Amino acid sequence: MVDRMTIQAPKPESGIPGKPTSASRTTLSHIMTGSDTNLLGTVHGGVIMKLVDDAAGAVAGRHSEGPAVTASMDEMAFLEPVRVGDLVHVKAQVNWTGRSSMEIGVRVLAERWNESTPATQVGSAYLVFAAVDADGKPRPVPPVIPETERDKRRYQEAQIRRTHRLARRRAIKELRAQRAAEGIED
Repeated sequence: MVDRMTIQAPKPESGIPGKPTSASRTTLSHIMTGSDTNLLGTVHGGVIMKLVDDAAGAVAGRHSEGPAVTASMDEMAFLEPVRVGDLVHVKAQVNWTGRSSMEIGVRVLAERWNESTPATQVGSAYLVFAAVDADGKPRPVPPVIPETERDKRRYQEAQIRRTHRLARRRAIKELRAQRAAEGIED
């Protein structure tokens, strides 16, 4: 279990003041057209993924106050199809920060452009961005300061996802090293 006190503790090694979650939260909206469709006549998943990456990139750049690049995309979930004529809203925020990396949580909502019905969630994703300097090298980011109970929950869940990402990476490296030691080439 994550200690709640660690959530708001500034990172002394960075020396950079923290920023609240709301400082970089953003929404990107886009109406879906015929050029966005796949062979089934619904919006192509890749179009939604690009919007997700664009919104997350804007949040990462705002939070880190400079360039940031996509390092990974986790758990992209498509919950409902998106149709031509849907107004898609991509909501993104920083969930967690490390030394130079940030996890950005993204929710994708859709509503009919010509109806007054509420938007429904059609997707979600978690992306990791790395802040980079002019030479493309990692640079420090401000710690994120969760403001609400929901932000605190997202921060804690992001720490769990990070632990799993690192464990998965370690296990794969160990497996590859073992296979190489056994003379097995891929």
